[in-house]
Amino acid sequence: MSLPAYTIHDAGSSDLERIVEIYNSTIASRMVTADLEPATVESKRAWFDNHSPDKRPIWIVRMEDGEIGAWLSYQSFYGRPAYQATAEVSIYIDEKYRGLGLGSVLIEKAIGESPRLGLTTLLGFVFGHNEPSLKLLRKYGFEQYGFLPRVAVLDGVERDLVILGRKVPGGSPE
Repeated sequence: MSLPAYTIHDAGSSDLERIVEIYNSTIASRMVTADLEPATVESKRAWFDNHSPDKRPIWIVRMEDGEIGAWLSYQSFYGRPAYQATAEVSIYIDEKYRGLGLGSVLIEKAIGESPRLGLTTLLGFVFGHNEPSLKLLRKYGFEQYGFLPRVAVLDGVERDLVILGRKVPGGSPE
């Protein structure tokens, strides 16, 4: 199946409900997020408001039918000024659009836009058993920066966390 037509936009507050819906759809798999219960729009409001198109954007992928099929967010790393040029990237894709290449589209855009955002390093925090996400990041030059064994417990099963990182050419710290 080929990738349908899409556009990528900065997320607006009216998109938050769909962003949360896509996020919540990944919880049951125990592959993507350490959340164990669905989030609410209200519980994600402060997170959403901490993003901005010029520093830490959230992008939505609007499919040709008008539906949001995926989203990407940049999250500041560790909250200290010396880490300002580093950000964690998170991608969430609606189940019906997985496997079509949207993850690659979003990672390529994240890498390409990082210099404009003043970023020199991108990070991904991925469960060790999430092979599709590990494979995607490695495909784009992310390397293992860290490994935290058995730090998450999902339904009684201890899971590893892999920290992947990539330097971004052309980014400049402020």
